[in-house]
Amino acid sequence: MTVPRLKAGIFVRALVRRAEVAGAQAFVVRKGAEEAGAILLKLNPLDGTCTVLSQARRGDGELVWVKPLGGPTVEDKARGYFEKQVRFDPDLWIVEIEDREGRSFVDEPVV
Repeated sequence: MTVPRLKAGIFVRALVRRAEVAGAQAFVVRKGAEEAGAILLKLNPLDGTCTVLSQARRGDGELVWVKPLGGPTVEDKARGYFEKQVRFDPDLWIVEIEDREGRSFVDEPVV
């Protein structure tokens, strides 16, 4: 069964709004393809580290978020990862969420 997909631009705008309503700050660092660009999140707890989340689909089509860098990392490593991914996929969105609690504001599981 195919799981319906929300347009990337709509998803990003809703995510930014959701974070802001909860008292966090969210910024679109890089705007990608409105219809179907992939989305990367940079969770910044304002302590000098960050966690990168990337969208993925399980075999059954369920959307999940994975930590491609393994967990909290330094800004330079995250920046290098983003640059590499943009070279591979120029339609990519990057959203940074600044939240001292490190919340992602996504409903899907982080695996």
